[in-house]
Amino acid sequence: MRPYSMNELAAFAAVARERSFTKAAAQMGVSPSALSQTIRQLEETLGVRLLMRTTRSVSTTEAGQRLLATVAPRFDEIRTELAQLSAFRDRPAGTVRITASEYAAERVLWPKLAPVLRAYPEINLELSIDHGFRDIAAEGFDAGVRLGESVEKDMVAVRITPDGRLVAVATPDYFAQHPPPQTPKELTVHRCINLRMVSSGGLYAWEFQKGQDDLRVRVDGQVTFNSVNACLQAVLDGFGIAFLPEAAVLPYIASGVLQLVLDDWSQPISGLHLYYPNRRQTSPAFQIVIDALRHRAAYA
Repeated sequence: MRPYSMNELAAFAAVARERSFTKAAAQMGVSPSALSQTIRQLEETLGVRLLMRTTRSVSTTEAGQRLLATVAPRFDEIRTELAQLSAFRDRPAGTVRITASEYAAERVLWPKLAPVLRAYPEINLELSIDHGFRDIAAEGFDAGVRLGESVEKDMVAVRITPDGRLVAVATPDYFAQHPPPQTPKELTVHRCINLRMVSSGGLYAWEFQKGQDDLRVRVDGQVTFNSVNACLQAVLDGFGIAFLPEAAVLPYIASGVLQLVLDDWSQPISGLHLYYPNRRQTSPAFQIVIDALRHRAAYA
């Protein structure tokens, strides 16, 4: 059997992750036809079909999925080890890839990391906006961002925000026409702005707690989004009540643009955490990113 090369395995991993020859080819700096030929050679050498190709999509076969699960983490480890070489340079360098929701990327990561990138011009940052849960090891990310309660136990979790709350808000004009709800159950007669969860495809049920009472309320309204930022804009435009991170709406509450309701029913939730595999050896560039994002509690 002809020995396969590391380049062939790397090419397969790129196509399997991107599910596209065109995207993978652009990533690797080769033509799609050359990449396709490389994959065919690997499949012929192994004697198994690794990818299912159609005119619109590329997916892994059972054998391909098994190879990807085996190969992708090894390439991540190789990239990490190579990144360690930057420790011998005067300044940290390399690319740090993070997957996060739009809200986390725009309101937490970017404000903290923009100064870092100015201070370390040889560090490159790739932020991938994704509202679902990604397999960061298999897909070549250095880290992801989730609420602390959602991070798997086998991951290292670094807190990057304090605990927060989800709160119900609307404009004063909306409440001038619709009496503010006194209990979460009254939300069912209001126009509300729904958030669709990308990971499950379902609508988020608003969660409230007061004393021993825990309530999950399904709301209705004219508009539904899968983005916190879009929900925020809709509530500012007067389309009803939204259930949003308190940190995102506090300035609008303070200025009177938005009005908070059901305050005593809104309970703390765990803050955002940066997470990464516990077997990962952190490169100097990644360690700088971690240190910049790490939440430090303020003490009086």
